[in-house]
Amino acid sequence: MTISLKQVALPDFGALGDQPQVPASVYEARARAAYDGAGMDWLAVYADREHFGNIVFLTGFEPRFEEAFLLLGPGGKRVLITGNESESYAALAVLPDLTVLRAQSLSLMAQDRTQEPRLADRLRDAGIKAGDSVGLVGWKYLEAEEDEDAASGFYVPAVYSRMFERIVGAEGKVVDATRVLMHPEMGLRAVIDVDQIAAFEWAAARCSTMLWDIVRGVREGDSEFDAVSRMGYAGDPLNVHTMFASASAGEGIIGLRSPTARKPRRGDGVTTAIGMWGALSSRAGLFDEANEDFLVPAKAYFEALVTWYETADIGVAGGDLHAAVVGKLAEGGLKSALNPGHLTGHEEWMHSPVRPGSREKLRSGMPFQIDVIPTPMKAGWALNCEDPVTLADAVLRAELKTKYPAVAERIEKRRAFMRDELGVDVKANILPLSSTPLYLPPFWLKADNVLVRG
Repeated sequence: MTISLKQVALPDFGALGDQPQVPASVYEARARAAYDGAGMDWLAVYADREHFGNIVFLTGFEPRFEEAFLLLGPGGKRVLITGNESESYAALAVLPDLTVLRAQSLSLMAQDRTQEPRLADRLRDAGIKAGDSVGLVGWKYLEAEEDEDAASGFYVPAVYSRMFERIVGAEGKVVDATRVLMHPEMGLRAVIDVDQIAAFEWAAARCSTMLWDIVRGVREGDSEFDAVSRMGYAGDPLNVHTMFASASAGEGIIGLRSPTARKPRRGDGVTTAIGMWGALSSRAGLFDEANEDFLVPAKAYFEALVTWYETADIGVAGGDLHAAVVGKLAEGGLKSALNPGHLTGHEEWMHSPVRPGSREKLRSGMPFQIDVIPTPMKAGWALNCEDPVTLADAVLRAELKTKYPAVAERIEKRRAFMRDELGVDVKANILPLSSTPLYLPPFWLKADNVLVRG
């Protein structure tokens, strides 16, 4: 595979228009599928400010400042329990027929507890009783190799799991049901519908455009704050802290950190990332116009990204995709710091079938971050090109084209750009959502010079 550096203008893929909204009927179908999939009397979904993906996927609501529970029960019962501050915010939930209760112990400390302090009382008010079975959904789950008692563990605060166990008593049971939502192949969140694809494409286009304004706009004399200020943030919900870091030769780059007053100097490594619900974009390179030594790992890395696109497809085992990308990286003396690709959603990382030896299959509707982080890199160097895609078979693509023709058109324009300008012929089953698809400038002071195949 021949990789070269070429001047390529980034086109406008089309105006976004209004933000797509996921309809109530979709949330209703998700809630019903989650409840049926658990096979319990009750499904209880925990959420807090950091871990909100499960509850927002089912309701359209996510707690602000505090914790919350969604209870799905017999006879179609749907109960949302919040603390003080999210009680009024719950009006934004889209799931129909949702009853809102307040348990003040879910609130931040020192807030009022004089009215409805006890979560256990609210659980009983919702209808949970002795002898019931409860499937408890936390923010992740243990695999067998992580603990000898993995099956009985919960990623939910113990004070809450004990409440459920106390209420249902010895005749009932509380089991972990997180896999119903978060399993990397069969979990409900592992596959999204056409409405969610449209919403995530809208976020991905905005996110990548904002990131590109940082990369192409940064100049000598700017501080990191100056660089990030060009993103034009308009208030979209974020799923990660906005990142920008720079470092000189011999210094380590802390890629996760937020921007500072440091001023990048010519030759520094630079990296930045922005994440919104359903999408993250990241770029890293050198704050320079050229560097032949740096081009060597950059080209090897780009080959691995091309390999990802060429290997990924519906029905491919995650382990096979992992092996192909890791193998290509190894040819250039590189490794992948994390999984070379993972499922995304409202939270940046949901799970991943892309693991060594995984036989879990990639499915139509899977939302992916192409998150291949190359390592090792010289101290003071940074390299990354991360954007989201979604897999979609012919049926899902036809549905997208019918319901969201402008979204489908933007996706096809991106595919044509990748083929005609970058030399990468992307399968019809892979939907590029970012407006900087595979657009990797190794040198930020010459940002329209990008790596291409050929």
